[in-house]
Amino acid sequence: MLSKDSKIYIAGHNGLVGSAIWNNLKSRGYENLVGRSHKELDLTDQYAVKKFFDEEQPDAVVLAAAFVGG
Repeated sequence: MLSKDSKIYIAGHNGLVGSAIWNNLKSRGYENLVGRSHKELDLTDQYAVKKFFDEEQPDAVVLAAAFVGG
């Protein structure tokens, strides 16, 4: 179990699943949540992702990001 002050990065926090996870964690008392929009962090850019992880150093990562569309 993660402590309530653990830094948790939720990739896709603006989407349907990601926002549900975000809200669930918030309701359980987790306050140190990190989210980035696609404009802020392109997950297909490995250098940007490495820089983000080097700077933020999250304790846990939830991957709820996806491409949606037809």
